[in-house]
Amino acid sequence: MSATATAPAPQRPVPAARSAKRAERARGWSLRAPLLPALIFTILVTQLPFLFTIFYSLQSWNLVRPGSRSFTGLANYAAVLTDAQFLGAALNTVVITAACVLISMAVGIGLAMLLDRKFAGRGVVRTLLITPFLIIPVATALLWKTTMFDPVFGLVGFVLTPFGLGDVDWVSQFPVVSVVTALVWQWSPFMMLLVLAGLQSQGGDVIEAGQVDGASKWQMFTNITLPHLRRYIELGVLLGSIYVVNTFDTIYMMTQGGPGTASANLPFYIYQRTFLGFDIGQSAAMGVVVVIGTIAVAMLALRLIFRTFMSDQEANS
Repeated sequence: MSATATAPAPQRPVPAARSAKRAERARGWSLRAPLLPALIFTILVTQLPFLFTIFYSLQSWNLVRPGSRSFTGLANYAAVLTDAQFLGAALNTVVITAACVLISMAVGIGLAMLLDRKFAGRGVVRTLLITPFLIIPVATALLWKTTMFDPVFGLVGFVLTPFGLGDVDWVSQFPVVSVVTALVWQWSPFMMLLVLAGLQSQGGDVIEAGQVDGASKWQMFTNITLPHLRRYIELGVLLGSIYVVNTFDTIYMMTQGGPGTASANLPFYIYQRTFLGFDIGQSAAMGVVVVIGTIAVAMLALRLIFRTFMSDQEANS
């Protein structure tokens, strides 16, 4: 009886594609590992407070009434969405943000068009025009409230005296206009820098071709320059809206949200309900609503901007 020797089954080799994928994955984790502490720190600093805010928004908790804390579910959100003062503050937020961003962008485009030309002292003028953006918002608010809009000693009243508007108390009678004016003065240099970067990235051959074809300056601006600046304008509008919608210090220093709540925006109204009304539950619900609304608008705007960048890259490729 003879034993039959069987050869061992050959081992199946690992596919080359799978091993390369594993190596690439390991390399990716090795590159991300140094960033993990910063990511964990960011999550702890930003997301945990937001989770606590959501938890507080589900509570009926007013510090003036100790022991009254209880779970109310979505009652705070229902009260917030039916609060006339909250809706008025939301409307003021939209008006202030839209007016500030649009006017600042228009002024920024005009200043950028002027600075895009060569003239003596252009560097000094550019530095002076950037200065308002470098001043802290509290100082900007005090400057406009005391130096510009003061009804007795203000420069605005002095300039408008020949027109019969020298004794107007702008901060009290037109609080929203006063706040928007201060914000436009502060944010126009930022818009100017973005648009100026877009102008300087524009190819000179396109301008020369338009001049050769006999296009007027207005036609070249509307048909060549403005479409080229679209990405920069959209980026400036997005960034400006995100920052201006959170304006607090300018309103606090200039108008205190008044008269009454005529100039109060959402951040200032939430501050009033939290630190003056001591209503932790409803103020937390207001904060959650504002964050969700801001994220929704920002995501929509970012999607539009990314779509513009991708279409431009596909056109250039």
